[in-house]
Amino acid sequence: MNYLYNNLINSDIQKPNFYKDVFPYEDLPKVTFDNIQIPMDLPNNIWITDTTFRDGQQSLSPFTVKQMVQLYSYLHKLDNHSGIIQQTEFFLYTEKDREAIYQCLSLGYTFPEITSWIRADKEDFNLVKSLEIKETGILMSCSDYHIFKKLNMTREEAMKKYLSIVEDALANEITPRCHLEDITRADFFGFVIPLVNQLIKLSKQANKKIKIRACDTLGLGVSYAGVALPRSVQKIIYGLKHYGKVPSEWLEWHGHNDFYSAVTNAVTAWLYGCASINTTLLGIGERTGNCPLEAMIIEYGQLKGNTKKMNLHFITEIAQYFEREFNYSIPPKTPFVGKEFNVTRAGIHADGVLKDEEIYNIFNTEKILGRPIVVAVNQYSGLAGIAAWINTYYRLKGNAKINKKDPRIKPIKDWVDQQYRCGRTTMITNEELELLVKKHVPEVFHTKSPWLFNTF
Repeated sequence: MNYLYNNLINSDIQKPNFYKDVFPYEDLPKVTFDNIQIPMDLPNNIWITDTTFRDGQQSLSPFTVKQMVQLYSYLHKLDNHSGIIQQTEFFLYTEKDREAIYQCLSLGYTFPEITSWIRADKEDFNLVKSLEIKETGILMSCSDYHIFKKLNMTREEAMKKYLSIVEDALANEITPRCHLEDITRADFFGFVIPLVNQLIKLSKQANKKIKIRACDTLGLGVSYAGVALPRSVQKIIYGLKHYGKVPSEWLEWHGHNDFYSAVTNAVTAWLYGCASINTTLLGIGERTGNCPLEAMIIEYGQLKGNTKKMNLHFITEIAQYFEREFNYSIPPKTPFVGKEFNVTRAGIHADGVLKDEEIYNIFNTEKILGRPIVVAVNQYSGLAGIAAWINTYYRLKGNAKINKKDPRIKPIKDWVDQQYRCGRTTMITNEELELLVKKHVPEVFHTKSPWLFNTF
């Protein structure tokens, strides 16, 4: 089915193709359409990989060895032997990175498997061999922006350099994972497919796996139907499978969030035939960050109907660890990990929560994430909001729940109203409400099981 392919352009050209009609630079990038529709092709088996210790770490102060081992252990506990988080990758360049790898390997975990990342450089590859790592990512810049401007090479020179490192990897029984950097600005049929064709040829000759990671380095990928290359996520994955002859299980998508599209593009890659999505914890990474691992776990669960044996409570624990250990500030409204992601303030919403939390909660966040729904109290909360706060904060169930008509609620509401009549502009804090509950509803005070995140 030749949806896209006519004739391959010679992979070696003298004049680079910068797609200036799509990327004018002095203006916003353009979305161009060819109106060619690509069929969906969700693989039977999909999974997630992690680059927190490589791409993610570049956006924060360098992790210590102890911190890397702790985060690796968290990834293992979150995966919980499900195999959904299959791999994580490390730098190799410093003694600290190598020590972290040794300590993580010594834990003996199957998932996530430890892999490495290197430039297409012989000296870098010697580091991989010295650590006896079974798989390594290899940087292969594939846009003319990178080949001509960064590497100062021709396409032919770049391709020869990349293929040479892959040959070394295969000869040393190391699985190469080819990181096609900046693929959303690359000449897909002029360079990407010729390169991938050569890689698959080497794979067949050696009878060994060669993985392909499609890297949306600047987050320029677009998921809409009918978008033209080089920005179409659908056509990149379709093209790698059908013209590059890369099996789904050898394909991986790595996307950045520069245009708010990291999650959407990653899910699109899954839907159109890519088995693996590369992520970071909390989406950390340079500029706007990477695709968040926790987001893709939730997407996985929605697509597949379950998350196998994963322990999603560790999403919450990991977020707490980042805030505590790295003084990392998670925007409070961030889905699944922000302090306010399942907090309601509106009085009418609080009244709904009081009747049944399913009305305004996205799913059972307490059961799945260890994050009970919380109602914040302000000038708009009313009796229903205060009653809902008490029920959620103290985790009251069944007949123990407080009704908005309970007369003990009124003096608390009177106190709240007086605060705002006197000019208060901030939320009522949990600590203030605790004192009021202790005074007016002492029966529930000792059932307290407060949620660490939700303090205002």
